[in-house]
Amino acid sequence: MRIGELAERTNVPTRLLRYYEEQGLLSPNRAANGYRDYPEELVDRVTQIRGLLDSGVPTRIIKQILPCLDDPCTIHVTDATPELIASLEQQRDQMDARIRCLARNRDAINAYLDVVRRDTH
Repeated sequence: MRIGELAERTNVPTRLLRYYEEQGLLSPNRAANGYRDYPEELVDRVTQIRGLLDSGVPTRIIKQILPCLDDPCTIHVTDATPELIASLEQQRDQMDARIRCLARNRDAINAYLDVVRRDTH
C-alpha cells in the first residue's frame, strides 16, 4: 500500500510515517518508481509505535524493543548497557502508573454511568 493509505488506515499523518522511517522504526519496500510500498503488517506496527510513543517511550528505545513485538520475538540482546536497562525499567514503571490511573478513571466513569442509568429508569 502507498503511504497515504497507511496514513489513512492508522490515522497517522504521512509526515510522521516518514519520520518513523528516518528513525529506523519502519522499513517500507520501494517500488520501481521509488514510491514507498508498505506491507499489510506495518498497519499493526504503526499502531504499536503510536501506543509506545503515547506511553512516553522515546523513539530511540522503541527502535530497540520493536523486535520484541514480533511473534516470535526476534530480539537478540548483545549490548544491553546498565543505562538502557535502567531506562527501560523507568519506562515500564511509568506505564504501570499510567495504567493504574487509567483503570481508576475507567472505574469512576463506570460508577457514574451506573448511577446515571439507575436514576434515569
